[in-house]
Amino acid sequence: MNNLPKVKIGIVAVSRDCFPESLSVNRRKALIEAYKKNYDATDIYECPICIVESEIHMVQALEDIKKAGCNALCVYLGNFGPEISETLLAKHFDGPAMFIAAAEETQNDLCGGRGDAYCGMLNASYNLALRNIKAYIPDYPVGDADDCAKMINEFVPIARAIVALKSLKISSFGPRPLNFLACNAPIKQLYNLGVEIEENSELDLFEAFNKHAGDERIPAKVKEMEEELGAGNKKPEILAKLAQYELTLLDWVEAHKGYREYVAIAGKCWPAFQTQFGFVPCYVNSRLTGMGIPVSCEVDIYGCLSEFIGTAVSNDIVTLLDINNSVPKDMYEESIKGKFDYEHTDTFMGFHCGNTCSKKLTSYEMKYQMIMARALPVEVTNGTLEGDIAPGDITFYRLQSTADNKLRAYIAQGEVLPVATRSFGGIGVFAIHEMGRFYRHWLIEKNFPHHGAVMFGHYGKAIYEVFKYIGVCPDEIGFNQPKGMLYKGENPFA
Repeated sequence: MNNLPKVKIGIVAVSRDCFPESLSVNRRKALIEAYKKNYDATDIYECPICIVESEIHMVQALEDIKKAGCNALCVYLGNFGPEISETLLAKHFDGPAMFIAAAEETQNDLCGGRGDAYCGMLNASYNLALRNIKAYIPDYPVGDADDCAKMINEFVPIARAIVALKSLKISSFGPRPLNFLACNAPIKQLYNLGVEIEENSELDLFEAFNKHAGDERIPAKVKEMEEELGAGNKKPEILAKLAQYELTLLDWVEAHKGYREYVAIAGKCWPAFQTQFGFVPCYVNSRLTGMGIPVSCEVDIYGCLSEFIGTAVSNDIVTLLDINNSVPKDMYEESIKGKFDYEHTDTFMGFHCGNTCSKKLTSYEMKYQMIMARALPVEVTNGTLEGDIAPGDITFYRLQSTADNKLRAYIAQGEVLPVATRSFGGIGVFAIHEMGRFYRHWLIEKNFPHHGAVMFGHYGKAIYEVFKYIGVCPDEIGFNQPKGMLYKGENPFA
């Protein structure tokens, strides 16, 4: 299923009428050539209709990029730029916008060839603020053709996430389980973000599942699962039910997404799910997430939202894990100390019952859920995908609405270490510098729940910009602060 937008950025060059228009024309041409040489040419569209110098040009440019199917905008200051018209571009464009500016090319042409876009960017930013217009401005937004091409390429995942959110519907099933109030949060902020949510009963899901009994597609779906699991298929007797459930969810999102283009699911997995459905949904959840349809556990709506944002930013599979347990000291001493540059308090284990896609595990088996089987018959706890999470770079993050309806987030880059967990579930040994302080002074202090989303790679820069763009105050975006940089309220004498 195609569950993410293809970003197409309309590049519109602007020019102040008291500067040579040729500067913007030639610099735009060089920028387009640099982008096509280094990146995917289908990411961009060059607006050729005019160089925007007036409000009339602005309207013409907007009509052109809309006709070309652009869903993101790059306003390129080839020279100082017309501060009113260029900011109106962003105001009237229905999608994410960025502003960048051309650097001067050579010391040999600083009279007729000087564009002063370095100065113009200041006026552009001030006008954006005056009009309450959101726009992405890179850390250093002035550069030559190659520099600006790189800036636009870095905007692609940011734009993809923002565009996707505006057409997202989350389907949830049932209330959060008992003693999981941590997964409960006000949904008002979803609407503020442009996200729709459809909250359903577990009975609705159970009815839909039962209607799929005997579905003619089940044997083919079972075969898919058998091919994926291979020797890890430890519970073949449950595959038909899992296939029936997967078809139920896939049909559900198609039937219920309405006018929205993209979907995600906040699913129920206990306490009554196992006894009524006769299995646990973890493996199916892992498969849908692998298809680009994130499924969170325990009806974690903001966990589901976080997963979807991460999928859009990374253009890759994500997972949702408990920030679960400490790494035993003997494991740290034997397998981590002296081999990796981490203190013991930098490490922890990320775990969930079995929702991580097989593509992100070193090896895997589909079996029963040990924790649930302590209180239930083993046969109704079958359906988890268990294995150690593949080592490599990760970004641990979450977007959350607080109890008082404010958006808050965290982002931390680290890695999954190549250390055997010697445990069960989908699990890995995670290492993040200064995790101990981050855990205490941001995650605990700011009341985050135990679920964190994981992107497989370092994407902190992009997702930080996404969070800012969608309205999270920078003071409410936490990160693993280095030594010497105290958290608010952290004891300086500790």
